[in-house]
Amino acid sequence: MLKKIMSMLEGLNAMSLALGVIIGGAIGKVVGSLTSDVLMPLVSMVIPGGSWRNAELVLKRSDAGEVVNAIKLGTFLGTVIDFLIIAWVVQLLSKALVKPAPAPAPGPIMKTCSACAENVLAAANKCRYCGSAV
Repeated sequence: MLKKIMSMLEGLNAMSLALGVIIGGAIGKVVGSLTSDVLMPLVSMVIPGGSWRNAELVLKRSDAGEVVNAIKLGTFLGTVIDFLIIAWVVQLLSKALVKPAPAPAPGPIMKTCSACAENVLAAANKCRYCGSAV
């Protein structure tokens, strides 16, 4: 039973998938730290008001003046900016680390035998299937 499970996992490349998930999580932490600890403080300097992530559109206040219901625009915009930065960094990393597979070598040039319609090498003088001149 264990052998069947292991052969199934090998056929599905489960180990490669598991390693990809682990490495992806680690890269996500690095990119998240880059975004929140390095890039977002720079963005906060450009955008007026340092606490722009706390900006909200108040919909309802209580009698005491406390916010009861609000649309948190700052949180949403911060999340969108984080996503764009993370997507950009992941794109750069994937371009740097993932190389496309090389193009396959072109196969031999073939021609069709007029007698039996089989493909033979273009340099051949005689068909290897039927023996007729090509």
